[in-house]
Amino acid sequence: MAEFAFAFMDCEFGGLDPELHDITEIALILTDYRLAESVSHEWKVRARPDRITAEAAEIQHYDAAVWEAQALPLRQVLTELSALLPKDKKVVPAGQNVRMDVLFLERGYRSCGIPSPFDYHVIDLATLYYAWSLVAGETVQALSLRQAATAAGLVQGAVPHRALADARLTLETFRHYVGRLAPRRAPEEALAAVVQPLSGSTR
Repeated sequence: MAEFAFAFMDCEFGGLDPELHDITEIALILTDYRLAESVSHEWKVRARPDRITAEAAEIQHYDAAVWEAQALPLRQVLTELSALLPKDKKVVPAGQNVRMDVLFLERGYRSCGIPSPFDYHVIDLATLYYAWSLVAGETVQALSLRQAATAAGLVQGAVPHRALADARLTLETFRHYVGRLAPRRAPEEALAAVVQPLSGSTR
């Protein structure tokens, strides 16, 4: 696994259709295969107001004047993002429902004529959270970031929809459940715990 790096990402969009809506924010937290962080960055993306729904604008606190002053063109953002990624690693997108982020990013890279820097694999928090629930015997209420982070005791209440905050919370939640799935005892100890009572039993 040492040849992999993980790009924990979160994007905010003007809606849920890559063909109709623009990316408004992109956040990246780069880790190695052990989840040790090396780089983080966040960009506001110059989105077209007519490609942002009223609902998305309200959730993200989108302000056209702020974006006009602070946001960068998509081509510049994607170029800067690619430049932060290691060239000698397979960079795997990771995040909460990260396939949606990948869909928007891949469309953005194509529209700008820039090669996508990401590996074809993805690592998704929702899958890890569900796997943990099966091992722990817990009932999953939802597969959202808010639900996974709340169950982990990392948040209470609403989760703000901002790219870097969501990417950071996703990474922290991911680390939490990886730790909960780690073996608590060595295999030899687990085997001894089963064999010893059996060997002392009478029939």
